Amino acid sequence: MRIKTVLIAIVVIALSFVAGLKIMDWWSPRGAAPRLVALPPLPDVARNSSILAPIRIPLKVIASAADRATPRDFNGKAANPVPQLLQNADIDWTARRGTITASGGQNALALATPLTGTLKVKGSLSESVQGALGNALGSLLGGNAAKQLGSLNIKNVNADAEIRGNVGMTARPALLANWRIEPNLAAKVDLGDTDLSVAGIRVNVPAQVKPALDNALNEQLAGLQERIRNDPVIEQNARREWAKMCRSIPLQGAGASGPKLWLELRPTRAVAAQPRVDADALTLTLGIDGETRITSAATKPDCPFPAKLDIVPASAGRMRIGVPIDLPFTEINTLLDAQLAGKTFPEDGNGAVAVKVKRAMVAASGDRLLISLLIDAKENRSWFGLGTDASVHIWGRPILDQAQQVLRLTDISLSVESEAAYGLLNAATKAALPYLEKALADRAVIDLKPFAANARQRIAAEVRNFQKNDQGARVDADITSLRLSGIAFDSTKLRIIADAEGTAKVTVNRLPGL
Repeated sequence: MRIKTVLIAIVVIALSFVAGLKIMDWWSPRGAAPRLVALPPLPDVARNSSILAPIRIPLKVIASAADRATPRDFNGKAANPVPQLLQNADIDWTARRGTITASGGQNALALATPLTGTLKVKGSLSESVQGALGNALGSLLGGNAAKQLGSLNIKNVNADAEIRGNVGMTARPALLANWRIEPNLAAKVDLGDTDLSVAGIRVNVPAQVKPALDNALNEQLAGLQERIRNDPVIEQNARREWAKMCRSIPLQGAGASGPKLWLELRPTRAVAAQPRVDADALTLTLGIDGETRITSAATKPDCPFPAKLDIVPASAGRMRIGVPIDLPFTEINTLLDAQLAGKTFPEDGNGAVAVKVKRAMVAASGDRLLISLLIDAKENRSWFGLGTDASVHIWGRPILDQAQQVLRLTDISLSVESEAAYGLLNAATKAALPYLEKALADRAVIDLKPFAANARQRIAAEVRNFQKNDQGARVDADITSLRLSGIAFDSTKLRIIADAEGTAKVTVNRLPGL
């Protein structure tokens, strides 16, 4: 009976002790929250962005366009080479070209096509000059003419000969600042050495046909060069893409609770590199420089189209897009709470005190962030193992770890308010604070990689809007990397500056007729 009474007394004393501790813990201060210095809202910020895309036109595409646009058949009349001998002369020639082929190298484009045709000569010889025909033709057309003519008595002439040769054209295109191309064309005709028999005399066909072909080719070349020089197609395409880029794009926040934001694109400069020609293609590089920024409302950016094109050195296609990303502190709190809540320090459980974080929050003030923690601290060696809840406020300066894409807090220190309440905290909480500061120094890290991945996906989605694959061209663009390059914050949000890089290229698979 006495043993039972003693046990009941021990239980009552223990319960009273526990109740007393809980009452003391309930009445004891947990660390008043420090007064925060309000920050002005972050201003809209713009980042420089650029896109430079090589437009590759395979030589076979150029040859195909030239083949479609160039007439296949040519004809004309040649001048009478011997008007004093040949009367009523009718000298006609017809020619037909073959398929146009293209080759390139040393920044020159060459087009070539075979040429075949016929030269026909009709006319009559005057009786009064037949006697002198031998000497005249011998003088004009060859040393053996007189011997060959001899005593021929010829009235009518009707002869033809075959035309064989090649037509070639070269172009060294240069891009001008007024959005036009100077083609720098040159062409020549090479004919095989064939002869025509006129009254038994061999007349050299190239000598009769080439001047007419040269004249016809030069006329075609002058017209083509003028059309290319005045063709506004590059400017028209650039204006269309410029207008598509000048806009405000709605973005959803990084989380479901994120604010509505807009990404403003504002192109400011057009750039290009001079065309390059190699053995496979002609490559024309075009691009833009511009500004990108996040705004809290939709905007209507003003993007005047540049009258002049800035010529820059040739380089590989690239995209560099800078985007500010605003994250509300409500989202930062969720990240920080997920990293710390439920964790017990020291983690190996060998310390004299065990500190369990129950809740974590972060707020901004001045140039620092304030982390507020609700903790449960208890002495491991206590017979009852009892602990207490306390609110602790710790300051830290945020820095961006670009290599790891995380936000770290440095210069961690206990707030003045927490220090003032330090003397009122129980022994377990006092002993817990060094563990807590060390834990925060090691773990006060906010992983920004999910936000970087989200930003990369959003930017890639917008880039895909400019891609197309139709009968005329294929546009390939891809975001290859994204790095976080800076941070800023106000009282409600943290701003991360993200710089995305990627590649861009255009392949033309069909051209309109030249």
